[in-house]
Amino acid sequence: MIGRTMTGVLWGAALIGLAVCGSGGASAQDWPSKPVRIVTGFAAGGIGDLGARLLAEHITRTTGQQAVVENRTGAAGTLGMDAVAKAAPDGYTLGLALNGNLVINPFIQKTMPFDAQKDLIPVAAIGDAPQLIAQSTEVPARTFKEFQALAKEKPGTFSYGSAGVGSLPHLSAAEFARMAGIQLTHVPYRGNAPAMVDLLAGRIHLISASIGTFRAGIEAGKIRLLLTATKDRLPYLPDLPTSAEAGLPGYLMSVWIGVVAPAGTPAPVVERIHALVQGMLKEPTAQKAMAGAGLDLMAMSQPQFAAFVKADYARWEKIVKDAGVEKQ
Repeated sequence: MIGRTMTGVLWGAALIGLAVCGSGGASAQDWPSKPVRIVTGFAAGGIGDLGARLLAEHITRTTGQQAVVENRTGAAGTLGMDAVAKAAPDGYTLGLALNGNLVINPFIQKTMPFDAQKDLIPVAAIGDAPQLIAQSTEVPARTFKEFQALAKEKPGTFSYGSAGVGSLPHLSAAEFARMAGIQLTHVPYRGNAPAMVDLLAGRIHLISASIGTFRAGIEAGKIRLLLTATKDRLPYLPDLPTSAEAGLPGYLMSVWIGVVAPAGTPAPVVERIHALVQGMLKEPTAQKAMAGAGLDLMAMSQPQFAAFVKADYARWEKIVKDAGVEKQ
């Protein structure tokens, strides 16, 4: 009798376990069963907003559930990612993050309301915009080596603009100067657009940015590209040397975007979202929109993306330290 009772208990426990596993699998399989919110920390018009809207459109069209974009701006994207970090970990609040949100802001902001390494899960990479170094055509140099020689002859004479202290364009140009062994004067602006205006006018001499920022200046013949901070040449700029080819090996910079979710989001749901992003990246419409914004596709598995973010976190900690930027 005791044996039968114990057997019944064991069978009951097993059935409960199967029911729990089954419901977990069903919840992942059924995701999404209600509207999805995609938060980006930036205003409309930038690559963060573009990535969020492409993903929202893809989720809505392929799943039948509406996905909406929420532009929660402020603190260089930190406010938006904080909202994601504190949301319920059920897959219905996602974040469209730039690398600055996850691997730069923790080292330049005095008050971070969340832990970028612990409170968010890197779900899927979307794309990256390689950084290019461009100079005003007012500078009498045609190559990186020529510019380097001029800058060494006249330390502090040449200036570079950026989107502000601690921004990626600032840190990218500061790392460029450090690795090149030259002294440049930093001129911070409220965004890259006004910096570009002064570059085109010859009031500053150099900027680090992506191709989308430079197209108008290139067409006008007002700026000259010196190098791309990538390992390989870019297909849309086949004549532009890489940093290593130009004479600055190891200088690699880009702005990347990806999807994050609150820590604790079930692994099956994370896998489902990752799969949806991969489907989006295969669509010609998304590819065309990203190319127009200067974004190259980033094909990574979810574990690869998580490892990539972790390694980039350590890399940017050193870059910020080398740039001498104090927390603001």
